[in-house]
Amino acid sequence: MKDGAISIQKSAGVPLLDLKTEYKGIKSEVMRVIFEVCEKQHFILGPYVKRLEAEIAAYAQSRHGIAVSSGTDALLSSLMAIDVAPGEEVITSPYSFFATAGVVSRLGARPLFCDIDSETYNLSACAVERFLANNCDYSGGVLRNRVTGGRIRVLMPVHLYGQCANMDELLLLARLYDLAVVEDAAQAIGSECSGGRRAGSMGEIGCYSFFPSKNLGAFGDGGMCVTGNDDLAERLRILRVHGAQPKYHHALVGGNFRLDELQAAVLTIKLPHLDAWTEARQHNAQAYGELFRTAGLEDQIRLPVTLPGYRHIYNQYVIRVSDRDQLREHLRSANIGTEIYYPVPLHLQECFRNLGGKDGDCPEAERAARETLALPVYPGLRQEQLEHVVSTIARFYG
Repeated sequence: MKDGAISIQKSAGVPLLDLKTEYKGIKSEVMRVIFEVCEKQHFILGPYVKRLEAEIAAYAQSRHGIAVSSGTDALLSSLMAIDVAPGEEVITSPYSFFATAGVVSRLGARPLFCDIDSETYNLSACAVERFLANNCDYSGGVLRNRVTGGRIRVLMPVHLYGQCANMDELLLLARLYDLAVVEDAAQAIGSECSGGRRAGSMGEIGCYSFFPSKNLGAFGDGGMCVTGNDDLAERLRILRVHGAQPKYHHALVGGNFRLDELQAAVLTIKLPHLDAWTEARQHNAQAYGELFRTAGLEDQIRLPVTLPGYRHIYNQYVIRVSDRDQLREHLRSANIGTEIYYPVPLHLQECFRNLGGKDGDCPEAERAARETLALPVYPGLRQEQLEHVVSTIARFYG
């Protein structure tokens, strides 16, 4: 490692994310389309929204794209399109951003949490299979929870940190038990599982987020639903405008889930750069691995795992250590940005206490919540910054 470069970075620090550098590279293109939208004064469901929908659908290997106001609203409107009703239930992961379970609860439905895989942090197909076999009854195309009596309608896997869940096995379980599949691909646009299938394209509906920190981030909130089902696509389009079809005539109760034209315009500029930015993240992840191994830290640190045949896009680069909180404080003192995703599993959140979740229900999710730490992995990271992060961690372990 280069001591001179590292000493420079000690004073400058390494942020968890640097959006300013990304913006500088596309500033002229972005300002051009923003100016164009301002000149035309067409701010709601305009031509850039339609263009973005077509381009994201093609990128996601799907037929339809329906632009919405956020990743949360993508999940919410998807469950509404499938007509998830109060008292019904949705199987999902306890180790995810709150919106995954929050949208279920907002509809009066019940999230059912199955544990995660210890390597990928994604919903474990084995845990789902055990739950279905041990806790459910299936008859006449209807799956019911023996404890609550509720009908289970949806399986909602999360493609966490930029890597697809085990969709082969999860889709098989969904077919066996007549469950609709909604993919929470908020962190995974462009990621692939076996056979080159892209996150979001395999279930009934896939949901993306364009929150600014995502690999493809807007200048504010934004989201997208993709689907190959014509009827679901039309229903989603109606739901995002308060359920109106035609205007002022409401057969459905929807919401205001529209994506702003300005955000769509910015995203159409960013999308052609996405694969290059993803390759830079993958390069940084590989560099981290080599540096950690060279530093002899393999016994102290568990590195991210990429499954064979999968495309990991590294929305986050997450390591696992037993002394996570102490290491994070050490990195903070060196002005290195980190984040904990997620310190409290969803089944232990206060607002879900009524669901009866307790310590030990999802041991892998609970252990991940105690041990995982995200390091900077954004495309603009320089080699000396990567080296500074690793050398700082090496010093922590003596």
